Amino acid sequence: MPTDVATPFPWPSFIAIVLLAVQLPMVAVLLSRLVQGPFRRPPLAPARPDPGLLGTVSVVVPTLNEADRIRPCLEGLIRQGYEVREILVVDSRSTDDTRSVVSTYQAHDPRLRLLEDDPLPKGWVGRPWALDYGFRQTSTASTWVLGVDADTQPQPGLVAALAKAMDREGYDLVSLAPRFILKHAGEFWLQPALLMTLVYRFGPLGSPSGSTQRVMANGQCFMVRRSLLAQLDGYQAASSSFCDDVTLARYAAAQGAKVGFWDGTRLLKVRMYEGMAETWREWGRSLDLKDAAPAAQVWWDWLFLAFVQGLPWVLVPGVLAVRQQLPAAWSLSLQFLLIVNASLLLMRLGMQAAVASAYDRQGAPGAWAFWLSPLADLAAVVRIGISSLRRPTQWRGRQYPAGDAEG
Repeated sequence: MPTDVATPFPWPSFIAIVLLAVQLPMVAVLLSRLVQGPFRRPPLAPARPDPGLLGTVSVVVPTLNEADRIRPCLEGLIRQGYEVREILVVDSRSTDDTRSVVSTYQAHDPRLRLLEDDPLPKGWVGRPWALDYGFRQTSTASTWVLGVDADTQPQPGLVAALAKAMDREGYDLVSLAPRFILKHAGEFWLQPALLMTLVYRFGPLGSPSGSTQRVMANGQCFMVRRSLLAQLDGYQAASSSFCDDVTLARYAAAQGAKVGFWDGTRLLKVRMYEGMAETWREWGRSLDLKDAAPAAQVWWDWLFLAFVQGLPWVLVPGVLAVRQQLPAAWSLSLQFLLIVNASLLLMRLGMQAAVASAYDRQGAPGAWAFWLSPLADLAAVVRIGISSLRRPTQWRGRQYPAGDAEG
């Protein structure tokens, strides 16, 4: 009499089906974003000074202990053309030589003024407070207020190009993405993977945002119509935000402003952090954008990153191991899972080549590590998840009360 033998449950196939059920809709979302790449706005090109825009732009530069890196910023700003009415450096009581460095440049350009902001009020983060203070000191005759970070290196024709394009196309607020200056192998390995988390979530630079909560911005070069900033009551809406640029841009878009985030790699360079550790610590804790979005969106975005950017680096070798060690378990669902995730990895490698122009790699000793950056994707996704769990209590050398950071 035949004996019934229980067939073991096909766990590998079941797990593959569950993963595909979650992954495939996310892959569809990713493709819908990336397909906009060929139609995105081209990089903004330098423009000649325009006498018709004479004195229309007030520049505000917030500083706190920036003596070691503010010189290229000031040199770039004073080389801009007729458009710049004034350059206001708002210092938040630096303890290094920032003020003396600024004073040296001030002696050669009457447009440059050194200000000291008022003590930081409760509930405010230092950067938006300094920007707000600077805005309120700008001339009411200016059409635009341009916020520029001290670590940026403005290139010739930046202000003219931005003012002309915004005026011609009727934009109220535009920020530019820079060309990044990296030096060490650790930076080249980690930083592009962190940057790629933004591409996955918001699509290629210069593509339409689609909705208010998908608006992106970069405070390193952030120009806004002065009348709009007055209407928004300065930076009040972003007072407690550690990503004040995105918070204010989304708030402005919600009020009906025309907002853009453009490719400025031909007009702006930036050296943000020194080394991999500082990049992980400082940039990694703001990229989740939790201060500019509801908690549900923050965690959805993190799960999205986990499944389409991080998990393929685990699933492809994992599925290949199952095929080798458990050949009897090999199934159509496992084959399809392998195809999907291998395709995601190939797509990721192509995206690495696509963002190469965003990096100034000439002469950098660690530039070779740029091409290994996709291997840091899993670490980047983990970093976004860690950051999503808590708000900072320390930022750029400034300490914030734990209660305020959590509130």
